Amino acid sequence: MGALAGFSEILAVLALAGFAGVTLWLATRPRVRMAALMPSFGWLVAAAAAMGLWSAATWAYQPASPEALVAGALRNAVMLCWLGATFWNARAPMSRPLRLIQRMLIAFCLVALVFGVLVWLRAGGVPGDWAGPGLALVAMIVASGGLLLVDSGVRHASAGLRMPILAVAGGFAMLWAYELNFQLIGALTGTVPLTLMLLLPAVALLTLPTFVLAAMDVGRERMQLSRTAATRTILLIAGAGYLILIGLAGAIARLVGGSYSEVAQSLSLIVGLGAGGLLFASARARAWATVMISKHFFEHRYDYRAEWMRFTATLARGDEGDLYRRVAKALAELTGSPGALLMLPGAQGSYRVADRWHWDAGDEPEGELSLRSAFMLQDTGHIVDLDAVRGGATAAAGQDLAIPDWLVADPRAWVVVPVLHFQRMIAVVVLHRPPVSRALDWEDLDVLRIAGRQAASYLAESQSQAALSEAKRFDEFNRRFAFIMHDIKNLASQLALLARNAERHAEKPAFRADMVETLKISAGRLSDLLVRLSPRERGRAAEAARTPVEPLLATVAAQMRSRRALSIGCEPGLAAWADAASVRQIVEHLVANAIDASPDGAPVQLIAAREAGRVRIDVLDQGSGMSRAFIEHELFKPFVSTKDGGFGLGAFEALGLAQAMGGAIDVASEPGRGSRFTLWLPAEGEDWMKVA
Repeated sequence: MGALAGFSEILAVLALAGFAGVTLWLATRPRVRMAALMPSFGWLVAAAAAMGLWSAATWAYQPASPEALVAGALRNAVMLCWLGATFWNARAPMSRPLRLIQRMLIAFCLVALVFGVLVWLRAGGVPGDWAGPGLALVAMIVASGGLLLVDSGVRHASAGLRMPILAVAGGFAMLWAYELNFQLIGALTGTVPLTLMLLLPAVALLTLPTFVLAAMDVGRERMQLSRTAATRTILLIAGAGYLILIGLAGAIARLVGGSYSEVAQSLSLIVGLGAGGLLFASARARAWATVMISKHFFEHRYDYRAEWMRFTATLARGDEGDLYRRVAKALAELTGSPGALLMLPGAQGSYRVADRWHWDAGDEPEGELSLRSAFMLQDTGHIVDLDAVRGGATAAAGQDLAIPDWLVADPRAWVVVPVLHFQRMIAVVVLHRPPVSRALDWEDLDVLRIAGRQAASYLAESQSQAALSEAKRFDEFNRRFAFIMHDIKNLASQLALLARNAERHAEKPAFRADMVETLKISAGRLSDLLVRLSPRERGRAAEAARTPVEPLLATVAAQMRSRRALSIGCEPGLAAWADAASVRQIVEHLVANAIDASPDGAPVQLIAAREAGRVRIDVLDQGSGMSRAFIEHELFKPFVSTKDGGFGLGAFEALGLAQAMGGAIDVASEPGRGSRFTLWLPAEGEDWMKVA
């Protein structure tokens, strides 16, 4: 204990030197600057000086000696004045009860100070046998009242003060709580706890930095515990209070004597184990504790940042079922509901249960919200408290929302939340009654209304994506239909030409045979076009394979024979690595355009060869030709054509098919000198194409 006493003296000297230096430093600070940083700079300087005098008394005597208690009375009076001048002002005055408490505490301090000074001047010291208990009692009363003033002041004006100012008040509270602790223990046990008493200068040293920080331009940023950390802190404080209560009960039992101490220990153990087991095993008990803590210890029921992050994370998490269930879950978790129903509009406008989260199917076989109720919810945007409906409060207020009987009769149903998106009700969510039922307040209504709008944006986006997907399917169908109409037009032109020739050459056997062959080919082409037009046909994927070029050109020439005899030249054995049907469609289009652009009887040539490791197929005509500007800016655009009645889709489709196979189409033409269309395709045997 001697070593601890020496260490206590060292701490007291350090506290004396520290507070003396801080007092001098504060006294030299610019007054105007300090007035802008804090409302009561003068009292802060006085408090630092009083702390220095008290530290001198604890060094000269002992921390709990009567002389130190007299110096502590001066220190406490100055600290109380600083609290009153800092946290209250003329625009926000202190309430009458608090002002009465402050004045009584200051009066106690002044009486103890004057009494101690007079006794010390008369007797050369303050007797501890008869003056000490009275001074200790005053110190306990002032410490208790000071803690009350600190709590009231921080809650009253903390929003407009910097954090260092609040830290000074926290340091005062820590010092008073420590003194009250060991003074109370000494009063209950009859002996002064020397260890706690000798460490009192260390607690004073801990408050020293707060005086320095308060006079510096720092701490304008606000620091606040999260809801989780604050709740755990409250639980820890409750546990500490429980331990203190056990200690007090044991001390009282020892003073009374007998076997009461054992009874107190047994009761404390039973109460502790029972409360802990109840909170661990009962969800209802945990929910009740959460509600009580949120109601009495926090300004707001919800930790908005944490709740909003969890809400958006639940909506965005794609691994927990579809979006409808995630919306129901997110709104339920927001209010602590164990389950939820989600209702969507049907074809006739009424809302039916579409999904549920932790809500077992009960006696709601219809599960329907009528059109009238849907219109009322959509027009008013009311969040319906079903308990109020059951109690007749909504009817008394003149609100008839036409809530269905099955929903009112279900005791699990708690709240009906309309999910609105720009005045359009996308869905309706029914929340399950929480384990601890409570009435809705303005905060619940605001949170549910805002969360419902956020969920509505997710649902609206999902519905827009579905509508866009459907529109894309229609666009795909229309696109295929446009290409097919172009091919049908070409077939119609070919059949019309065949019919005109039949009028002149029908008696010739060779013509009839050629006509039959052409009709078979055209019928096959029409059948293929009808297959492509089917809604279930998504467009046959082009499959690259070895495609002999010469037989393909011969087939095209045979099909076009009724319109024009083609001149074919092909390198023997030439083969492309491409989709045969696509290549044929491209060549047919290029040949048909060449025939249309050429005068009657003008030759059209098909020439195929291997060049630069690729297959080159040229379609040459001696038609009207095209300008360079038309080729560069309009030829391969859809719905642009130089032919009367042309769709302008052939060149566009041909280029798309060629590029899909890794090929290209090159054009060389001049007005009045004909055109050359060159189809480039990968040649069979190219390693890069086979790997692809």
